[in-house]
Amino acid sequence: MEQQNRKRATGIQIWTPLLLGLAVVGGMFLGMRMNNSAPVIQRTINANDVPVSGVGQGRVEEIIRYVEAKYVDDTDGDELVKKAIQSLIKELDPHSNYIPADELREINQQLEGSFDGIGVEYMILDDTITVVTPLSGGPSEAAGVLSGDKIISIEDSIVAGVKIDNLSIASKLRGEAGTDVAIKIRRSGEKDLLDFTITRDKIPDRSVDISYLLEENVGYIKVNRFSAQTYEEFMKGVEDLVNEGMKNLVIDLRHNPGGYLQEATQMLSQLFAEKGLLLVYTEGDHVSRTDYESTGRPFFDIEQIAVLIDEGSASASEIMAGALQDHDRAWIIGRRSFGKGLVQEQYILKDGSALRLTVARYYTPSGRSIQKNYDDRKGYDNDVFDRYNSGELLSADSIVIADSIEYFTDLGRKVYGGGGIVPEIFVPLDTVTMDEKFLKMRSYVPQFVFRYNDKNPNLDEDNFETFNRRFRTDGAVWQDFLAYAKERGAEYSEGETAKDAVIKKELQTYIKARLGKLLYGDEALYKVMQGGDKAVQEALKVLREKRPIVAN
Repeated sequence: MEQQNRKRATGIQIWTPLLLGLAVVGGMFLGMRMNNSAPVIQRTINANDVPVSGVGQGRVEEIIRYVEAKYVDDTDGDELVKKAIQSLIKELDPHSNYIPADELREINQQLEGSFDGIGVEYMILDDTITVVTPLSGGPSEAAGVLSGDKIISIEDSIVAGVKIDNLSIASKLRGEAGTDVAIKIRRSGEKDLLDFTITRDKIPDRSVDISYLLEENVGYIKVNRFSAQTYEEFMKGVEDLVNEGMKNLVIDLRHNPGGYLQEATQMLSQLFAEKGLLLVYTEGDHVSRTDYESTGRPFFDIEQIAVLIDEGSASASEIMAGALQDHDRAWIIGRRSFGKGLVQEQYILKDGSALRLTVARYYTPSGRSIQKNYDDRKGYDNDVFDRYNSGELLSADSIVIADSIEYFTDLGRKVYGGGGIVPEIFVPLDTVTMDEKFLKMRSYVPQFVFRYNDKNPNLDEDNFETFNRRFRTDGAVWQDFLAYAKERGAEYSEGETAKDAVIKKELQTYIKARLGKLLYGDEALYKVMQGGDKAVQEALKVLREKRPIVAN
């Protein structure tokens, strides 16, 4: 699927839901990028509408004019301006950010929930772009592109048999809706290349990855960010689950870096029956306090809730988790969240660039700010790595509470601010998923699965349940995978330690999950992977037991 840059790579690449066991890889990556991605955004404002104090009186522009006119060597005025702005921004908080005009459209698309493209999910297989599936209702499907088609050229450029990356593919396939792109495709059984002219269109980029029943009355929804469409997507998922018999809900916010504040508060309002309940409030030195309250008009009756978080859950994710925790509405399960409690407004500048400026802090209903200290910027950027090194991701006893001030939930339970949301139920990181051997071998799985399915066209069972029960990866499939990886330079020794056994089991599970996705869709991938997901199992445990949240 054509995707935009977020925690995915920039450009178009195969959409793969973040594997539920790979918490630290995703979490650390998000931690490093959190400074400039998916902040809590209230609104976008034209900078011309903002009063100016007169500080500076144009001195920066004056100096740059002198440099351009008189400096001994040639200079780039635009580059000097950009560096001056970036130097200024560095003196502020980690989340204020200057966005050049040429990057703004791409970044805004991340939050608007759609992008312009041809609508294909694909992978690069042996230096060839191979279509996994055309998106339902998209322009590629309408044009007749099929799963398994190999893209040989885009416009006049040969893209098969040459080294090409996702960024290059994105630059060729993406463009404004309504414009055409010509591609040549090689299709199995066809002697000649097939010519397609595909008209680009708006492609939805979903912020809700999946929603389905974990068991008879427990629903599961995975939210990957808070875009302009998240509330709508979330409510559609809830409606479908309620129609299937859902009474209790698991909301997965792991690896979710945030987004629009209003989307989070709208979703929260649907989880409380009371009217006028404080969900979050924002306030800054130059911004008066704004309260966000529940409407008292939930469309569905959801009984118990569990929320999954980790070190990659930030901003709007923490607003949701914090409100549900402060009002004792949900079990919070996982690991301490990122700790971003700042609110940005986006100002559009005259040249089309933008200033994303922190204007306020947000506070959970109990009054706590969960923003971690950023005086040490290097330490702030390395915080997630430091948590791993200190043992915090492995043991609840190692969690550091930066702010000793006690706050209290509605039931009188003690909670703390100053560095993220601390869960009621701690789930340690599975360190096997950080193992170098595991990560290297895992990278071969998607390509292997596609190749395996291509060579075994009769794999498809009547339904996923039959496939899940019958298909095994511990015999010939495993040996085929090892041979495939070895052909590509991966020397793998199975070993005999307990850790080696776990690595092997994880890889076999991933192979089955990826094959299930290819045959039956995204839900199959989650169902296979979640059998070993400890956070999901903990959520199911408390919901089955109807365990009440009680004062500590």
